[in-house]
Amino acid sequence: MDDLLSLKEAIIIYLDRSGGLNKLVDDCNAIKGTHQMQAVYRFSFDVNPSEVLELDAKLGDCILHDPLKAASLFQSVCFLSIKTLSLIEHIETENQVNVVLKPTHLPPFPNYCLDLSEFPRGYGPMRPFALEGLVIAMTRVTKYTQGARFLCSEEKCPCSRGFHHIRVHVPGATESATIRSDFMCFLCSSPLKEDVKSRVLGDKQLVELIHVSAVDVLGVHDVAFLRYQSVTLFLRDELCNSMRIGHLYRVVGIPAHVHQWPSVTWSVEACSVQPWTPECPCVVSKNFQNLLAASACSPWRFTAVVANSFGSPVIPPGLYNTLKLGLLLSLVQSEDNPDAPNHLDVLALTSDTLIIDRLMRYSLPLSSRGILHAPTGELLASLSRNEHGAGTANMHAGSALLATGGICLLGDLTCYKRDKLEVLQSALENRTVSVFIPGKKYGDDMDQQISFPIRCNFWALADSASPSKRTAKCDNAVLGAVEMGSVPLQLAEAFGLVVQCRETSSDSLLMSMTVHTLRQAIVPGEPLYPACMQFTTQDYKQLLAQARDLKVDMSPTAEKMIHGYYMASRRVRSHSRQCSSVSVTSIKLLISMAQAHAKLNLRTQVLEEDAVIAVLLCESSVTLKHGASTLAFPPDAVFPCALHDLDSLHYRDVTLEKFHKQILDFVHTYATCIVEE
Repeated sequence: MDDLLSLKEAIIIYLDRSGGLNKLVDDCNAIKGTHQMQAVYRFSFDVNPSEVLELDAKLGDCILHDPLKAASLFQSVCFLSIKTLSLIEHIETENQVNVVLKPTHLPPFPNYCLDLSEFPRGYGPMRPFALEGLVIAMTRVTKYTQGARFLCSEEKCPCSRGFHHIRVHVPGATESATIRSDFMCFLCSSPLKEDVKSRVLGDKQLVELIHVSAVDVLGVHDVAFLRYQSVTLFLRDELCNSMRIGHLYRVVGIPAHVHQWPSVTWSVEACSVQPWTPECPCVVSKNFQNLLAASACSPWRFTAVVANSFGSPVIPPGLYNTLKLGLLLSLVQSEDNPDAPNHLDVLALTSDTLIIDRLMRYSLPLSSRGILHAPTGELLASLSRNEHGAGTANMHAGSALLATGGICLLGDLTCYKRDKLEVLQSALENRTVSVFIPGKKYGDDMDQQISFPIRCNFWALADSASPSKRTAKCDNAVLGAVEMGSVPLQLAEAFGLVVQCRETSSDSLLMSMTVHTLRQAIVPGEPLYPACMQFTTQDYKQLLAQARDLKVDMSPTAEKMIHGYYMASRRVRSHSRQCSSVSVTSIKLLISMAQAHAKLNLRTQVLEEDAVIAVLLCESSVTLKHGASTLAFPPDAVFPCALHDLDSLHYRDVTLEKFHKQILDFVHTYATCIVEE
C-alpha cells in the first residue's frame, strides 16, 4: 500500500513538472464546453521515461515494463484530481477515466529496440519497444470503440444503473473484445446489455511498416539471403494520418497479439511517431578534396572532371559526359523536401540501350533510395482488402512512392504498353498519386479518393532508332530534329531533362566498349582505368551524400539570368508558335539544375556560372523536343568526348565563357524589349 502511494505521489510530481496537470485541466474544460455527458473520458499524456526514471526509479520501471499497471496508476491519480478540483461534474467512478500513456523515447539499449528484420517475433514481453522502418501500405481512417457502458439486465441489481461496468480499449484488443453480448454482471452474474447511446468512438488507421533494407530487393543491390516481413501498426486517434507512404519513421509502440479466430496476429500499438532519417556521416574523400582545390580557378572544371570519370567501372571514361552530368545532378536533387520539391527527371535517347541501361543501373545505388521498376509492376499504388478485420481498403505503395527521396529507374520505355505510358505521363505532370476507393466494395457508404505526393526523380531511356513513323540517322541529325523513337512527344515533354546520347563516331564507341568488356573479362574486379583507382564508387557515394545535404541560396545574378532567359526565350519562341515549349515548369527545371550544379561543386550559393550550365542543359533539352534553338551553341565542344588533359579543360572553359556572354546578350536583347513594351 505504501508503494502504491509513493508511486502516485511521484506521478503527481511528474505531471506537475511536465505540464500534464495543466493539460488535464484544459482537456476537462474542453469537455465541459461540449455540455455532453459521456460514459468514458479519454486523456492522453506524453511521457518521457528518462525524466520519470530520474524522479522515481520504480515508476520509470513500471512505465517501461508494465504499461497496463502504469496506466492504471495514472488513471487513479487523474480521477482523484478531477474529483478534488471539480473539473467534471458528471463523472462518478474511476472506470470512466481512460488514460493513454505515450512514451516519447526509450533508453538507447538493445533490449528496448525491435529490429524488423529479426525472427521469430511474438515471444517477448508486451512492453514498449522502439522500431524503425519504411511505410509500404496503409488504410484510410476508420472508427473503433474507445469505451462502452454496460448495464445489468436485472433491474434490482445496483449495476443496472450507474457506471459500474465500463469497458475500454487496451493494446491488442479487437472490437469484439470491447463490444460483445456475453458479458456477465460481477454482482449477480446476470447478462449485461450495452447502453449504445453511451458508446465513445475514436479514429483508427492501420499501417504496414517494413525494414528499410527490404527495398534493396527492388533495387540493383546484391540481395542478401534475408527474410523481410512487414509488421502492422495500429494508429489511433491523434496519431491517425501522422505517417505517409514511402517515408521512414521511428515508432515507439507496444507489441500485442490480436486474436482473430482461428489465427493470432502479431501487431504493434503505436504510442508515438517521429520522422526518421538514418544517420550516415559522410566525408568527402581526399582525392575529391584535392581535385576541388586544384580546380578552384574555374567554376565548371570540378564537375567536368567528376562527370568525365563517373561510371568508369561500367563504361570507359569520356563517354556520354552530358548524360553522366545529368544523372549526377539528378542524384544530388533526389531529396525529400516538401518545401522545395525541385525534381529533376532524366530521359536518355540512345541507339544503344544496353550501355545506357548499364550506366543507369550502376548509378542507382548511389542515391539515398533506388527502386528499379519492372514494366509489369505497379508504378503508383494498388488496393487490397485489409486482413485485420477492419473491412476497409489497404493502399499499397508502388515503385514511385517507394522511391520517395530517391530515384525510380523505369528502364526502356519501349517495353511499356500504351496505358502504362499514359499513367507515367500523368504522374510526371501532376506529381500526385490519386487512389480511388469504391465505397460499396470496401464497406463504406460513399466513395473516397485519396492523393499522395510523388517526391522522387524518374530515370528512363528509349531507343531512338526503334521503328516509328519516321526514320533518320542519328549521326547526321541536327539538334532539334532528333528522332524520339516510339516515345510520344507529350511524354518526353513531361520529363525535365532529355539527353541525346550520341558519339561523334559509332566505330570509336564500339571499339571502346569492346576493349572495356574484354579487359573486364580478363581482370575481373580490378580497376581498368586510372580514374577507377583515383575516384572509387564509394568516393562518389560520399560526395553525392555530402552534396545532397547542402542547403543552397540563389544569388541575385543567377536569379536574374534564369528569369531573363525564361522571358526572352518565351518571346522568341512565341513568334515561331513554340511558346508552349517554354512553360512555367522550365523555370523550376532551371532552378533545380542550377542548385544541383552548385551542390555538386560543394557550394552553398548558386552562382551565375551554375545558371549557365542550367540554361545550356535546358536549351539542349527543349531543342531536342521542339527544335529551333534560340541560342547557337556547339554541344560537342562544350561536352567533349574526353577530358584527359588541361588543354581539353581549358578549351571547355573558354567555350562556356563564350556561351555565357551569348546568354547575357540574348537576355539583354529580348528581355529588355519585354520590359519596354
